[in-house]
Amino acid sequence: MPKTALITGITGQDGSYLAEFLLREGYTVHGIVRRSSTFSTERLDHIYQDPHDAGARLFLHYGDLLDGNGLNQVLATSDPDEVYNLGAQSHVRVSFDQPLFTADVVATGCLRLLEAIRNRQQASGKQIRFYQAGSSEMYGATAPPQTEATPFHPRSPYAAAKVAAHWYTVNYRESYDMFACNGILFNHESPRRGETFVTRKITRALGRIVHGLQDKLFLGNLDAKRDWGFAGDYVRAMWLMLQQDAPDDYVVATGTSWSVREFLEQAFAVVDKSWQDYVEFDPRYLRPAEVDHLHGDSSKAQQQLGWKPEVDFKALVAMMVEHDLEMGRKERILADAG
Repeated sequence: MPKTALITGITGQDGSYLAEFLLREGYTVHGIVRRSSTFSTERLDHIYQDPHDAGARLFLHYGDLLDGNGLNQVLATSDPDEVYNLGAQSHVRVSFDQPLFTADVVATGCLRLLEAIRNRQQASGKQIRFYQAGSSEMYGATAPPQTEATPFHPRSPYAAAKVAAHWYTVNYRESYDMFACNGILFNHESPRRGETFVTRKITRALGRIVHGLQDKLFLGNLDAKRDWGFAGDYVRAMWLMLQQDAPDDYVVATGTSWSVREFLEQAFAVVDKSWQDYVEFDPRYLRPAEVDHLHGDSSKAQQQLGWKPEVDFKALVAMMVEHDLEMGRKERILADAG
């Protein structure tokens, strides 16, 4: 029988790729969207289906991880087989400015959703499989390479909240025999990445620089090293976790790491420019506590899930640059037209 999935954070980068993937797999997909006076569904425009159309398999519901009662209602309406919790305040630097909000959405939001799923299972007698989106930021100051057995040492309110969500998920799995998995995903990027995240900030600025719309790019720590993969590859790992016979936790990573400086070099090389001519340091982008080096070992996911990344670092950077060069070209046309 076709399955039904519910995705929190469906309007984000990962949510849109996951919705796309699940629709291809024949799922009916429900997503939770936060109510706003402006539309936030542009990442879903290419797969949006009018719910009035016969055969529609994508449905959006207003809801919020801050609202436990609303989560119960959406679960009752959608009746999912699988729930993917991708919703979060996910910007690490912003979490220092909004620590309480970040903790409420990321940590307690996960707890609200787990409790809503537990209640729904008890009422319906139907097992619901749960995926919690963890983060490599949970490792923080712990030396690389990082595996499922590596101790957490979070260095931001965001990371600390993700650690709490991780252990809530483990606790509900062990306490209530729930099928609940943690995916500890290392940095994953794409042309759909938010423009305030450093990789997309770089490629977006580069597209504008090439087309004469921007002169400078301001960044913080260029020495931080990250294990960067393609978001489209990583959502496949999320799905694979929920197809196993037993729930478990998995690191998802490429096994290579690069500095922000190396990302800059690779991106500007695509257009044969020197990044040093355009990039300036701004201390406002430094974190109060830095994370120097994240480098994941996804051997377990590769062996048990049969997962491996398909897009390497250079291809990922080129993909993002080409996309944002086209965005810059269109922006230039609009600017010239007044």
